[in-house]
Amino acid sequence: MMYRVLHTVVPPVAKAVWRPTVTGLEHVPRSGAVILASNHLSFVDSVVIPVVAPRKVVFLAKSDYFTGTGVRGAMQRAWFEGLGMLPVDRDDTKAAIASLDTALEVLGRGEAFGIYPEGTRSRDGRLYRGRTGVAHLALTAGCPVVPVGLTGTQDIQPVGSTLPRLASVTVRFGPPIDVAGEYDGVPSGRARRDLTDRVMAAIGGLSGQEEAGVYNERPTDV
Repeated sequence: MMYRVLHTVVPPVAKAVWRPTVTGLEHVPRSGAVILASNHLSFVDSVVIPVVAPRKVVFLAKSDYFTGTGVRGAMQRAWFEGLGMLPVDRDDTKAAIASLDTALEVLGRGEAFGIYPEGTRSRDGRLYRGRTGVAHLALTAGCPVVPVGLTGTQDIQPVGSTLPRLASVTVRFGPPIDVAGEYDGVPSGRARRDLTDRVMAAIGGLSGQEEAGVYNERPTDV
């Protein structure tokens, strides 16, 4: 209910304010399980993608956003739940692993799930090496991966800022990467690594970012 209410209001307003350039919407299946794998430049990425996507996209968000108290906490919780986000404790290793199960439940319902293979947002604008969770989900669920390239979202809410700003944003959806039958007989570890690298190459082609060549570690002060 809250999702339907927010989604009738937020996308038109956000599009009117930010006027995002969007290409490749035809690549996003209108139904069935699908993973939208994107580069990660800003906190608002998880708002921008659902705003422009042609269907509901579920993202995971840190549990702190769902546990606030008072009126502000209730409004914040309603906002994130209304955007279709699900809570995850990213500081708890077991909970992080369990989040993959949550993602598989979403995909099992035939929904779209959004993920950032880099793991955390890039603070220097480079594209970091992808972690294999995205491939694990795709291969386990047997669903396609649609690569997404974002540019400009880091200017909406720069690292350290609290309020969004006006900025030029571009969202590019690439052709789906279909895993059906692609990795039959391939050892699981090799399959996950190869598929992840394919996804990251596609994301890089859409975003135009320089490749960092290493994993992105979450800063300890965040």
